[in-house]
Amino acid sequence: QLQLVESGGGLVQPGGSLRLSCAASGFSLDHYAIGWFRQAPGKEREGISCISAFGGKTNYAYSVKGRFIITKDNAKNTVYLQMNSLKPDDTGVYYCAAAYGSSWYHQPPSLTNTYEYDYWGQGTQVTVSS
Repeated sequence: QLQLVESGGGLVQPGGSLRLSCAASGFSLDHYAIGWFRQAPGKEREGISCISAFGGKTNYAYSVKGRFIITKDNAKNTVYLQMNSLKPDDTGVYYCAAAYGSSWYHQPPSLTNTYEYDYWGQGTQVTVSS
């Protein structure tokens, strides 16, 4: 069974921080690029960050640039999303997704073309509220 499992979500006050984890089971993330997406109630899914399979090349959505950091630890088969200076607009369900292919070995996949991703996690809820 191939799975991605997100964890680390929860309730946090504005200005606070959370670190999300995306752990793979049943396969190795070594050759996969990873994207983080979120979906707020009544809104479409939004790509927020992605990272290449190797070399740690990243992209960020404008809304999170300078606040969020994506990292990939192939040894631990886990990708992280460090979220700082959180805002109420960051509230939503956060998903990680894995993209297979040599196209993404040294460049990140798309934040808009979700068909580039092969596996998706179930999501973890992040709520930013005072």
